[in-house]
Amino acid sequence: MSFLTLFIKPLAYISFPVIILRTIASTSPVGRYYAQLTIYLGTLAVVSTWGVFVAVGMTLMGRRHDVNYVVARSFYAVASRVLDIQIEVEGEEHLQTCPVVMVGNHQSMLDILYLGRMFPRKASIMAKKELQWSPLGPWMFMSGAVFVDRGDSAKAHGSLAAAGDEMKTKGISLMMYPEGTRHCEEIPSLLPFKKGAFHLAVQAGIPVTPVVCENYWRIYRKGVFGSGTIRVRVLPPISTAGLSVSDVPELTTLVRDQMLATLREISVKVTSEEDMKPAEQPGMQADSTPVEEPDPIPATPVQVASDEVPDVPSDEDGSETPSVDTSLSRSLRQEGSASEYGTETDDEGMVVVGRQHHY
Repeated sequence: MSFLTLFIKPLAYISFPVIILRTIASTSPVGRYYAQLTIYLGTLAVVSTWGVFVAVGMTLMGRRHDVNYVVARSFYAVASRVLDIQIEVEGEEHLQTCPVVMVGNHQSMLDILYLGRMFPRKASIMAKKELQWSPLGPWMFMSGAVFVDRGDSAKAHGSLAAAGDEMKTKGISLMMYPEGTRHCEEIPSLLPFKKGAFHLAVQAGIPVTPVVCENYWRIYRKGVFGSGTIRVRVLPPISTAGLSVSDVPELTTLVRDQMLATLREISVKVTSEEDMKPAEQPGMQADSTPVEEPDPIPATPVQVASDEVPDVPSDEDGSETPSVDTSLSRSLRQEGSASEYGTETDDEGMVVVGRQHHY
């Protein structure tokens, strides 16, 4: 009897708050958002704490660089079930190439869930130096995380060079976010890329593997936390053999263009006002042909200012007209970044853990 009690009591303690949160989630969309958010962060905290013990054990076994794989899969196994969010990964065979620099689009803290599903063996993350002293610091250190001093470009460059050497020597892959910060909008788009990840790949002579997660605005954003399926596509590795530092801008542009095209392809289609045909715009009727009525009384023509909405020009070849956001993104990309190594911003293409911004 006492043996069963050892299992029943912990389950009762765990299930009670879950039942409470489920009840709150059923009351309203706002209640669901905060209930789901609490479950997500709670699961992340529990698995991260457990990850410290996993890291100690696997480090002693000489498998330090598989810690992230084990902890990531554990987090996904739990979180995907309690949140009712599934991740579908396409092109997973491309993750077998090692070592590589994996680059992904960064939308929100929910990215940790898709990382949990696709993070490969013998892979680590790059994080800002300040996280060494956070509660996650010990686990990140034992899992082989590469810490970068963002405030000093010279030190950041040195850290990247050291990381490249270690990646080649030990066959370790590294995950980075070249956008440099979170970016999620209703219409799929990417921010201009920082060049740090590409400098690292070129200097180390290792491939770049793009990882694209679909735009999940419909599932998660500020005030909304739903359920469903999120698609992730891993693109074939791009070789950097024979490239030099002067080729980094072109490589950056090539990877970004591939990722943006993939992002738009796998994301749920969103119709913007700019993409609407004239007949679909408010205040305009489809198939409305003006009917000429005879004027019974001749009169002198008078020019009157028209209030009609002019027709929106359309492309006969079906090509997509660039939106304002796309044009702005292109102009920013052409301007480049202030630092050669792209370390001028707070988040230089790094996997950031534990931030609680929701959009």
